[in-house]
Amino acid sequence: MRRLLLLAPLLLFAVSGCGVLRSSEDEATDSARDVARKAGERLYGQRPRTAEEVGYITSGIEGVEVLRVNGASTRDGDGIEVVVRTSGTAYDQKFDPEPVTVRRCFAVRVSPKSEWREDPRDVDCPDGPRLTFAPPPEPPALPHEELRAKLPRVPEGGRVDEAEVRRVVAALDMDRAIRTEVKAGAGRVGVLLSVEGNGYDPQDCLLGRVSPGATEVWVPSRVQRMRGEGGCTIQTALDRRPPPLCAAPSYAPGLTAGCRAACAGRARTSAGSPRAG
Repeated sequence: MRRLLLLAPLLLFAVSGCGVLRSSEDEATDSARDVARKAGERLYGQRPRTAEEVGYITSGIEGVEVLRVNGASTRDGDGIEVVVRTSGTAYDQKFDPEPVTVRRCFAVRVSPKSEWREDPRDVDCPDGPRLTFAPPPEPPALPHEELRAKLPRVPEGGRVDEAEVRRVVAALDMDRAIRTEVKAGAGRVGVLLSVEGNGYDPQDCLLGRVSPGATEVWVPSRVQRMRGEGGCTIQTALDRRPPPLCAAPSYAPGLTAGCRAACAGRARTSAGSPRAG
């Protein structure tokens, strides 16, 4: 008994000085939680997404299984909560005969109120297999080559026939979701083919212009197709503008928020770093 009393202060010192030893299971759980946290980072952002989109993106993350998705849209109410199952492994060669692996479930919240690197919530794993999701539909393809081939060629000094350009555009084999616009001005006729965007990604659009001596078809630069840049307009088809220089400082007054975002995205892509959103 006296020996135990003598050892007690030493044990107290060891615990208070070095901290309470954590089990390998605790360490493995932290590792599993970190995988879920990284899934939340992948989903973080202000871009609106449906439950299907959130599920599809999450299910494609390595080491993550999607077991449940609650909510309809990241922009509605509390957003979307996705329950994921992840695994983690830890090994302490002093105490463990072999590595300890655990599987844990966490709830990841995706909404405009979500915070960067927000800790996922520990939850019980729901019954049932992991969920699978179909990829989102591809946007309709814009008929770049067909438009280029069919727009009329007008010789120098000639007159562009707006009605003929309209007939060409009306006869194109296109998805009904593609919006068309034709306008004449300054002796030229411009054409705009566009697909409704989400306001966050570059909009899909195709521009054409028929002038005496030149017929052009082009896709505006990524920067010009960002929200607020005005690249996907019929006026741009009539009066083609060069893309803004991304070499300009991001604080330059001539660059809008959309332009700065596109330039920043281009810089991240060039550097080989992942997205963000």
